[in-house]
Amino acid sequence: MISHITLGTNNLNKAIEFYDQILGLIGAKQVAKTEDVVFYAFPGSDTKLSITKPHNKENATFGNGTMLALKVNSNELVKKVYQLAISLGSTCEGKPGPRNDNAYFACYIRDLDNNKIAIFHRDNSVSA
Repeated sequence: MISHITLGTNNLNKAIEFYDQILGLIGAKQVAKTEDVVFYAFPGSDTKLSITKPHNKENATFGNGTMLALKVNSNELVKKVYQLAISLGSTCEGKPGPRNDNAYFACYIRDLDNNKIAIFHRDNSVSA
């Protein structure tokens, strides 16, 4: 099982403002916070997301080929999260729409530190 996934940030306060709003739309809540890191928990999951300043004091950088995918319960919520993320300063990596022969509905964004995030909905009748 995955305990948590960590994304780095160069401005924790701005990242918290961003993720509180984005993750709040899908029901996630802050469960721990220090001056260097914040953890979010998701409903129905033991896996958490942490946003942190790098421990080695170097600049946070995004991973090329790395992506966080967040599953939501409707296509409408994909659209809402996308619109909110763009209004908060995200960059578009793929507007909301059907993907992979309609196997799922998704959008792709970059957060304020350029981490790539997918927001997707997959009909429960479609296998993963």
